[in-house]
Amino acid sequence: MATLINEGKAKQLFTTDDPNIIQVHYLNQATALNGKRKEPVADKGVVNNQIDSLIFNYLNQQGIATHFIKQLSPSDQLVKKMKMVRLEVVVRNYASGSFQRKFDTEYLLKFDEPVQEFYYKSDRLDDPFINDSQIHALQIATPEQLSTMRDQVFKINQLLNQLFAKAGITLVDFKVEFGFDPDGNLILGDEISPDSCRLVDSQTHASLDKDVFRKHTGNVMDGYRTVLSRLEATVK
Repeated sequence: MATLINEGKAKQLFTTDDPNIIQVHYLNQATALNGKRKEPVADKGVVNNQIDSLIFNYLNQQGIATHFIKQLSPSDQLVKKMKMVRLEVVVRNYASGSFQRKFDTEYLLKFDEPVQEFYYKSDRLDDPFINDSQIHALQIATPEQLSTMRDQVFKINQLLNQLFAKAGITLVDFKVEFGFDPDGNLILGDEISPDSCRLVDSQTHASLDKDVFRKHTGNVMDGYRTVLSRLEATVK
């Protein structure tokens, strides 16, 4: 019988018959401000699971090592058990969100090269920005591990840009997390979805991600369903 291991802001983790495999259940709720705002959203878990499964399957096929095994049901998937690194790895292709506020830039200013940032994963501290020296001081990751994450995240960015562009979507920025699989390999984990990406329509620049929920600008599921339908049409 499956046992609940952990419950986060958007997912529940359960044991399986294999100690090295976890069942992930996506919840029908949206959160903002590191969980300080939380609301039920019908069908969000189902749509997010389908988007994430599609993207991770695509990355697996492109040679990116990930935790993803397979989609199990509309709202569930199987993944490798991971020991996560306490870092959020962010890549920005255009100015938005905290970058835009911090540096007072034009919205969707395109960067000549992608910007990469690390954040310390802590809801209590609101995930503060952290640099390499601080990461080393706190013994979160070695220089070699940081180099691996950087190399991987830029490859992931290139692949995701190609995928979303074919779907008529611009990848503004995204957050990913890495961890160690049961064999000790540092690989991609967590999720990639409109919860963790900023996505806009390539023509209208209409937001298709969780910014709609954060800013109270409409029905957040309209964008999520648009992303799913376009990606499904693109990968077929």
